Amino acid sequence: MAVRGQDIASVIKRQIEEFGQDLTMTDVGVVVEVGDGIARIHGLSGVGSTELIEFEGGTVGMALNLEEDGVGAVILGDPLSVQEGTEVRSTGRVAELPVGKEFLGRVVDPLGRPIDGKGPIKSIKTRPAEIVAPGVAARQSVTVPVQTGIKAIDAMVAIGRGQRELIIGDRGIGKTTLATDAIINQKGGDLFCVYVAIGQKIGKVAQTVALLEENGAMEHTIVVSASASDPAPLQFLAPYAGCAMAEEFMYNGQDALIVYDDLSKHAWAYRQMSLLLRRPPGREAYPGDVFYVHSRLLERSARLSPELGGGSMTALPIIETLLGDVSAYVPTNVISITDGQIYLEPELFMSGMRPAVNAGLSVSRVGSAAQSKAMKSVAGRLRLELAQYRELATFAQFGTSDLDAATRAQLERGQRAVEVLKQVQDAPFSLEQEVCVLFALINGILDDVDLTKVADFEKGFQSFLEASHPEILKSIADTKNITDETAEALTKAGEEFKSSVPY
Repeated sequence: MAVRGQDIASVIKRQIEEFGQDLTMTDVGVVVEVGDGIARIHGLSGVGSTELIEFEGGTVGMALNLEEDGVGAVILGDPLSVQEGTEVRSTGRVAELPVGKEFLGRVVDPLGRPIDGKGPIKSIKTRPAEIVAPGVAARQSVTVPVQTGIKAIDAMVAIGRGQRELIIGDRGIGKTTLATDAIINQKGGDLFCVYVAIGQKIGKVAQTVALLEENGAMEHTIVVSASASDPAPLQFLAPYAGCAMAEEFMYNGQDALIVYDDLSKHAWAYRQMSLLLRRPPGREAYPGDVFYVHSRLLERSARLSPELGGGSMTALPIIETLLGDVSAYVPTNVISITDGQIYLEPELFMSGMRPAVNAGLSVSRVGSAAQSKAMKSVAGRLRLELAQYRELATFAQFGTSDLDAATRAQLERGQRAVEVLKQVQDAPFSLEQEVCVLFALINGILDDVDLTKVADFEKGFQSFLEASHPEILKSIADTKNITDETAEALTKAGEEFKSSVPY
């Protein structure tokens, strides 16, 4: 039977349509200019913003500037491995990294690669470095506290799970110490921690990791490090990578705490990248979207609704000020994004107040909603008495001889409050320990204790309660409240201890 011409034509047409369906198309480009960790690429017409690209030889980069005649990309590996004429291929993947519980106890770079010499990490799950933050309907109120173990914070600047609380102050006055103490205090708890070190010296990061290991905190902690010797693009990517790792816990119905140490250096890295990419500079040479860079990071912290599992991610961003200038560009940006700030004052630090928390400028917009009933019962009066003391101390510096008895008593109570709020670093307190000491202060048990012996009284009282009255501590720990019976027993225990050991 003769084959008709139209049948042959249809067969050829179908074969042409089906040809190449099994092949994958790859977007290819060529580097036309490279320098300072920035590559300008001709081609890559189909690449997307923040998409990972691969240079010939295996070095990874990230496309940022999508221009009409080319692409501006940052190099995330060794910049010396990329030269003019190097071939570049798109990967079709936006910036992503491996995540999961397998990373607990490890130190990794912003691409999820281990840098602690303990071998590879087996993880089969990945998350994009950037996602859209949960909307209002996907969140619930912040009511569960993050117990930091630091009396001054838990009592006066309470942090709740899902909150963003800024730690701000000059260099070298204890910002990182506050964050590491909060991480150490989660040992044995249900809060997973991520510590992101941005632009720090490698030695300092090693010291922090050693401190966490010494206190048994690395078991529930992931450290993401982009040190000062790493390229600016890796420093820029680091907080987003840490956030993705913490989100893995949050979206699985668990609770996470993430520390960004610090976002000042992150802003510097982004400024460096933006200027090299020839983006127009704005105030203080920062690009105009530096606010958006931080807001889209911090807005991802949330306490999810029960329908989404009820997990949470709490953020503690750190900002370094210069000579206490909180009105500078980046500090004011981050203050406006967060739910409050813990301000560390240099004058308090130099006077021996450690941690140097300024009770007047420090605030939590969640407040007592994130405190247990036990802490609420002692914390409200503490802040009031401390504020009254600060006000009276200004007038009393000229002499106390002509002050009436009530004013003198307020001054004495305030001085003891300042002593009680002093705390040794790397030694966080449990909730019941904090409540018992603050109860003794607020209820006058400490009023006749010599000011120089307040610290000794506090330490001895803790040991006395653990040895002779463990039921009081257990009651507070279990109920998170101070009942009338517990208050009476605590008052008797305080008087009993004071009479047995004269202070």
